Amino acid sequence: MGRRPLVITAGEPAGIGPELCLSLVREALPLPIVVVADPDVLRQRAVDTGIAVDITEIGPAEAHALEAGSNQLNVIPVRFPAGVTAGELDPANAPAVLESLRIAVQGCLDGTFSALVTAPLQKSVINDAGVDFSGHTEFLAELTGTPLPVMLLVAGDLRVALASTHLPLREVPDYLTKDRLRDVLQVLVDDLRLKFRLDDPEVIVCGLNPHAGEGGHLGSEDDDIIRPVVDEFVARGLRVRGPLPADTAFTPNAGTRDAILAMYHDQGLPVLKYAGFGHAVNVTLGLPIIRTSVDHGTALDLAGTGQADNGSLLAAVRLAAELAGQ
Repeated sequence: MGRRPLVITAGEPAGIGPELCLSLVREALPLPIVVVADPDVLRQRAVDTGIAVDITEIGPAEAHALEAGSNQLNVIPVRFPAGVTAGELDPANAPAVLESLRIAVQGCLDGTFSALVTAPLQKSVINDAGVDFSGHTEFLAELTGTPLPVMLLVAGDLRVALASTHLPLREVPDYLTKDRLRDVLQVLVDDLRLKFRLDDPEVIVCGLNPHAGEGGHLGSEDDDIIRPVVDEFVARGLRVRGPLPADTAFTPNAGTRDAILAMYHDQGLPVLKYAGFGHAVNVTLGLPIIRTSVDHGTALDLAGTGQADNGSLLAAVRLAAELAGQ
């Protein structure tokens, strides 16, 4: 019996996800992979992009017998009810996209797969199908019964976690309560230990306001909410520093750190993506499974052209295998 494979969901079928999955047959991978997708869509996309691949349909029970290095792509089939044309979204296919995630997550929960890697999906078309959907992270939390998932982006030795994710900016200050920030920081510290195997992780916490509030002159949240939570962690003997102004936290002058906790999406991710776009990886912390993902969207304009870069997906596969300890 081989090592437990990784499972990959191909994401939005009209986007670049299917061809990114196909491209992995050309790569030296650390583990066998299984893709959950529509085999017919993959076959057509292989023709469109000129990727020579042998697509083999399997069931989850057959995954244990797979070995890395095979030129075939093993696929657990999920059929799309509407035809798929590269670059053209169709809400009728949204339920099947979500079903592929359910199958992959269940396989991770029951031990069939060592980790989950997700290609990009299109949130708008899922909502257009009548499903209230805010993103992969929240949906995976619902499937696994996780009370608080935390988004972490990784690019080399830079790790950036988010205290809030897909919220309008005007809602962020009210969202960041002491309890919520305490819980996010605890998940981050716990998974840096558990999944990244860092015995004594060091975390820098960003302030919310410019200059971390400038002593209350530019906002009170830094002193009233963030600093007391940081002080609690320090009192417990944990290596947590902050709040630091965000324009300081990401500089060499901030000193060593294993991760930076940003207060909101566009505080942390522009720096991360500037440093590592194309090979950055999204990791969901707090889940009972390992999940990594690409750092980009569906790129509908590139779908079917053969021009999509698989660097981020390849990095996500390699990091997933590393976190799984395989």
